Amino acid sequence: MGHKINPNILRIGSFRTWDSKWFAKGKEFTKILHQDLAIRKHIEKKLKEAGLSRVEILRSANNVTINIHTGKPGNIIGKGGAAVEELKVDLNKMTGEKFVINIKEVKKATLDAKLSAELVVQQIEKRISYRRAAKMLIDKALESGALGAKVLVCGRLNGVEIARKEFFTKGKVPLQTIRADIDYAMVPAHTAYGTIGVKVWIYRGMVFKRKATEEMITRTTEQSL
Repeated sequence: MGHKINPNILRIGSFRTWDSKWFAKGKEFTKILHQDLAIRKHIEKKLKEAGLSRVEILRSANNVTINIHTGKPGNIIGKGGAAVEELKVDLNKMTGEKFVINIKEVKKATLDAKLSAELVVQQIEKRISYRRAAKMLIDKALESGALGAKVLVCGRLNGVEIARKEFFTKGKVPLQTIRADIDYAMVPAHTAYGTIGVKVWIYRGMVFKRKATEEMITRTTEQSL
């Protein structure tokens, strides 16, 4: 089961929630869904080098709130917030909606699977050994407080003719335990030999029901304010 199901999706409803939060009926649902996809695509393209981790979209009757989680908030905000205002203008032209954009810093980038996977991808694209990159990622994650980490690299590794995959793991990563806080991401590396897929799992400890419920209530209250 652990190799077939996205660990992030599996834990929605226990202590994780959807990245898009809104309600719609009928044709309006299709319209808003495609808007969300276009917004995410534009943000990921525009902020490709800004250490983007996650994009949350919250819709209300009057405006759309976007929470951008990043490891490099300064790169997104820009001088005097000019980059954020430019992003608002671009999104407004695309959808006609009013936007509120919040930039949230990821304090420990080494415990974030997306940022860690992007770091490995950057090193692979610079022709650094994938083994060295994967092992460094795992060591840094464990030093930062993770209880376990796993990296899968798949494709024409080192430019060989036959594609293969290699696992690197350290500590424990209980994929089938629902209360285990496992962050997961998959990022492709584009090389001269073709695309190499990089998957990262980081186990950050157990989340029990009472703690998870309190966090979800706090998060919902902050968003409503």
